[in-house]
Amino acid sequence: MSMYPGHRGMGGPPVNGGATRLNELLDQIRAEFESHVRQTETYEHQIQAQVQEMQMIREKVYSMEQAQLSLKQKYEEELNLLRRQLEGRGGPPGPMNPPPQHVVAPQPPPPQIGNPGNNSIIGAIVSGQPTQGGLAPPHHPQQQEQQPPHMPPAPHGLQGPPPPPPPPSQQPPFQQQYPQGPVAGGFPPQPPHSTASPGPNKRAIGRPPAAGPATPQINTPVPYSGPGQSPQVPTHPTPDHTRMAQHPPPPQPHPNALGDLDPERLPSHIKKVKDDWWVIYNQSVPRVLDVDLVHTLQHESVVCCVRFSHDGKYVATGCNRSAQIYDVATGEKICVLQDDSIDLSGDLYIRSVCFSPDGKYLATGAEDKLIRVWDIQARHIRTTFSGHDQDIYSLDFARDGRTIVSGSGDRTVRIWDLETGACNLTLTIEDGVTTVAISPDTKLVAAGSLDKSVRVWDVKMGYLLERLEGPDGHKDSVYSVAFSPNARELVSGSLDKTIKMWELTTTRQIGHGQQPPLKGGRCIKTFEGHRDFVLSVALTPDAEWVLSGSKDRGVQFWDPRTGHTQLMLQGHKNSVISVAPSPVAGPVGGFFATGSGDMRARIWSYQRVDSRRP
Repeated sequence: MSMYPGHRGMGGPPVNGGATRLNELLDQIRAEFESHVRQTETYEHQIQAQVQEMQMIREKVYSMEQAQLSLKQKYEEELNLLRRQLEGRGGPPGPMNPPPQHVVAPQPPPPQIGNPGNNSIIGAIVSGQPTQGGLAPPHHPQQQEQQPPHMPPAPHGLQGPPPPPPPPSQQPPFQQQYPQGPVAGGFPPQPPHSTASPGPNKRAIGRPPAAGPATPQINTPVPYSGPGQSPQVPTHPTPDHTRMAQHPPPPQPHPNALGDLDPERLPSHIKKVKDDWWVIYNQSVPRVLDVDLVHTLQHESVVCCVRFSHDGKYVATGCNRSAQIYDVATGEKICVLQDDSIDLSGDLYIRSVCFSPDGKYLATGAEDKLIRVWDIQARHIRTTFSGHDQDIYSLDFARDGRTIVSGSGDRTVRIWDLETGACNLTLTIEDGVTTVAISPDTKLVAAGSLDKSVRVWDVKMGYLLERLEGPDGHKDSVYSVAFSPNARELVSGSLDKTIKMWELTTTRQIGHGQQPPLKGGRCIKTFEGHRDFVLSVALTPDAEWVLSGSKDRGVQFWDPRTGHTQLMLQGHKNSVISVAPSPVAGPVGGFFATGSGDMRARIWSYQRVDSRRP
């Protein structure tokens, strides 16, 4: 007898019927096994969410302790000052003149729960765990600021030896507060959703185990050290100096700090408010520029990148598992490029897109370490480049129509030939590559890195020509680089919240077999005013303006000659991950695009205005 009901023994007829029944039973067992696997994955996600919640609570408790200690120290200093004043006047000790008390030293931050290398700004852009102030794709479409499906448990990051715990500046900014993104009908007070951590065993691109001194804590305000700073109190203060020490004048705001202004309290001539976006103009400089919304392009996930075609007629976006191309004039979606051979059950974020100069091809770089070059008209993949060992974070297409440069978390920059399908050159550096760019003359390639520096190579020979760093350089990872139209300058944006413009010193041709001396470009301008990480920078085709997008949700236009910001645009409910100007511009302006963690890309126009108007 068989142990299964209805099963025929070996001696019974027919054999085919028994085999069919056995296959059915095996299918049942397989289905039950897969069901258990899905339940296990659900439990793992729940456990991870609980761990993140515990970490949030630990951070909040720690911040409350620090605030309490700070207040205690402040009041004790004031009491000691009053006590010294009473003693100086001969007053007796008493309740208002207590003996000095010991001030407890601040405690170190609590250790991270889980993998110490899990904090990542890029990971947070495409992952959906609540912290404070950041980015996320969709998990709950009904929410106003949607969160992404738990990114494969967040973006694949830089592999290598296990990283040490991140410094305080790279831990989740639980207390960083920004105005809520613009919504129709006003400015709601709710705090934004935030960046999240990548998944287990992932060293992500934005949270490197920093070598060297840590950057300042991102949720600690740094006073502006300008002319409004309080004067020093001499050793024997006069009565006036004593009064100033007790009531110092408030520091004057930086003229570029437009993000610190409350649009609801500003007069109408300083701002422009629309249904779900607004602009604040810098009153320290003449107004010569204005912006307007042209199209809103809704997506189903975080928009990681935006890029215009060279003729300015189309804009491409990269998001989860697909790239889209839109008509700039109409806002119509022209096509969706998606590799159907990949597993659609998981996440695969497109981190970078770029058009070929003739507009026939679109190159995409993704988390699966592959570069796909699409024939746009045929909607199929023309070429696939493989060779990177980690996620591809940045691509650029040279104007010769055949050279593509890529930057990856595997610490390499690779130069590919579209015609031969080969990798012509591999450039290796000490840390993960976050951004790359080819100069307009196709002679130079620049790359920004987690090690806070920007490198410039000769494209043909592969010689490292310049390394942009030093005392005037960035103090944190570089996330975006862009050449000026004449290739003599380069701008870079960093997690240190600044943008820098560099004057390149490499101008002569490098002969075959000739090793040039390594030089360092000069930082000629630093643009300060963003309240958080600068994630993307670009220059308009006439080099009149530097654009920047930030985790503080703002887009700013900067004057490269003065370093002043012209205006700040708030048009997204989440971090602005990518900004791109149209290569085609007229005498009075042009278009630019933005991509955000709020699952939208937007096309804007910018135009010169009469500076004499109020």
